[in-house]
Order: sequence, then C-alpha cells, then structure tokens
Amino acid sequence: MTILVCDDDKEIVEAISIYLKQEGYEVVAAYNGKEALAAAKEQEIHLMILDIMMPELDGIHALLRLREESSIPVILLSAKSEDVDKILGLNVGADDYVTKPFNPLELMARVKSQLRRYTSLGGIEQAGREGLLVNGAITMDTEKRQVTVDGEPVKLTPTEFKILQLFMENLGKVFSSTQIYERIWQEDAFAADNVVSVHIRRIREKIEIDPKNPDYVKVMWGVGYRMDKK
Repeated sequence: MTILVCDDDKEIVEAISIYLKQEGYEVVAAYNGKEALAAAKEQEIHLMILDIMMPELDGIHALLRLREESSIPVILLSAKSEDVDKILGLNVGADDYVTKPFNPLELMARVKSQLRRYTSLGGIEQAGREGLLVNGAITMDTEKRQVTVDGEPVKLTPTEFKILQLFMENLGKVFSSTQIYERIWQEDAFAADNVVSVHIRRIREKIEIDPKNPDYVKVMWGVGYRMDKK
C-alpha cells in the first residue's frame, strides 16, 4: 500500500517515511497541501498523514478538498493539543488525530488500524444488523457475545463485556461508577470507584491503541465515564 506523508518539516517527513518503509509501505512525500492533493491525483494513495499547519494550503483546507473526491483514511498531525483542533479536524473528515511530539510506534499502530478499517468488508456495512453494535474500529456482536477491534477478536470477561456493551449502547452518555456498578452487578454499590476503575483499565488495555491516552472510554473527572462516538 502507498501512504502519502505531508508536512512542511522535511525531517519529520523523512523520519515517518523510514518507519513506514520498515513496515513495508510505499511512501510519497509532500511538503504542503497543494503538493499533497496533486500527488493524490497522480497516483493511488491508500492513506494520508497530513500536517495541519503548513504554508500555501494548510491541512484542514487540503482535507476539505480531498473529501470532495476521496474517502481514503487521513491521519492529521498537529503541534497543537487543544480539543478544538481535534474536533475541527474530525468534523471536516479526518479519521484520526496525532499530536506532536508523537511516538512513531503509536503512529504506525494508528496507520495499520486505519488501513484495516478501510479495507475490511465488515464495520459500517454490518452496523444495521440486529445485535451488532459498531463504534469506530470496535464491533460488538451481542448475540454471539463477541468483540473485535479492527477485525481482530478481543477476549473480554463477561463483566467487561457487559460494561463495554453499556457504553456501546449509550455513546456519549456519562455514567458514574455507582451507576455502572448497580447496572452491571445488579446490587447496591460497594467500593464502586475502585471496582469499576479496575475493569475500565482492563477494557482499555484490550480496545485502545494507547490505553493511557484512550480514544474511546474517557474519564470525566469527578463525574464518571463515557464512550466517545467515532
């Protein structure tokens, strides 16, 4: 597969390219949004890594133009960490978002994740099937009691499955530790914070690329937990 890497910092492009080539990918380099769009028209690109802040044509506007013609996965890069940048990027069609400085191994994991989702026959096409819950890379079959992430099976305990199902059925809704405990264990909460936090940590280890910086199950300090919609 061919991946386009676009950043006005040539050292970053070169560094990312080295890791991608080690994973067996073909790499096309670009240094601003105009070059990225031109390259995407000239050859088949399967995924684009696109910096936001660039001269001539920034990543956001390049992405807007790209989405008029293509649905290939796009991972945005940015030195900014504010949520507003992430939300803006995702709203205009980005598939993922990585903040600089980033761990190259994490970026490679996100590249593989997006390519699996893009080439998989599962996912969104199956979302309407009864008993099937889909959120981003996570697919849950409540009838077969199975969970996959990027098409790979994930082994959850019955309790972990129930907690994840609660989140999958209520995307964006915040649940306190007490609410989660009483719904899952079907009894009055006792030491709910510790018990629930342990199970949340184990779920994150199984479904998140970076459990310490989760994309899906988020903690709302002093309130509870929620699963973000992807």
